[in-house]
Amino acid sequence: MTTGPLTRAEQLRASPPVFASPSLDRFTRVHPAAPVVLYGPAVFAFVVMALRTTHWPIAAALFLTGYLAWTLTEYWAHRTAFHWVPPGRWGRRVHWMMHGIHHDHPNDARRLVVPPLASLPVAVGVFLLFRCLPGKGVDFAVTAGFLTGYLAYEMVHFHVHHHRPSTKLGRSLRRGHLLHHFQDDERGFGVSCPYWDYVFGTAPKPPSPRGKAVEAPCAALAALRRELSRARRSRLVPGVADRPALDPRAPRHGQERGSA
Repeated sequence: MTTGPLTRAEQLRASPPVFASPSLDRFTRVHPAAPVVLYGPAVFAFVVMALRTTHWPIAAALFLTGYLAWTLTEYWAHRTAFHWVPPGRWGRRVHWMMHGIHHDHPNDARRLVVPPLASLPVAVGVFLLFRCLPGKGVDFAVTAGFLTGYLAYEMVHFHVHHHRPSTKLGRSLRRGHLLHHFQDDERGFGVSCPYWDYVFGTAPKPPSPRGKAVEAPCAALAALRRELSRARRSRLVPGVADRPALDPRAPRHGQERGSA
């Protein structure tokens, strides 16, 4: 066990247990390539089946409809379900397990994508819902677009956390998402679709003029959030209370390799 204080970079990429049982906790960690391996072939199969039963212009329009449906799902699920903390101890626990842990440790590479045990039932439910749409091949085309949007989200999310994009679009997506993490988590809910933040009035505000680093606007607020996070985890996850606290004198975000 580490005995010294954690640096900021170590805190951001730490991977505390969600469950006390190591066997159960193993299912909360997923390789970032898992969604592509799992859903990539499904998207290909759905596209082939859609083109066999529908003219390609119609299939393309339905595919885009499914993609649009995903972007709205991404935005509103992130804004509502992921950032809603139900009342009570169990409500706080469920919120932390679903999304709070990602905000506490955003650079945990094995917890950036949704575990298949959670995403598969949703994917099946979405397909069954689209099966209710009238028309031959409509369900295949719309589902293919929806799953493509989901894969784009997962890849963009991993990319902005673990790489420094070289394109203007990539840098813009990364900047917007880091503002959500380190400046204002009530803005910037569209990870792969930031345009919905402008439509619904939640676009990230420019960073504080105190520096170019994208982080909490003041050290006191950041320290308070860290202490609240540790207190919450110490109540909800056995053994977390023994973890060393983050040293406030550690290098600030953006000044260490791997801290974004």
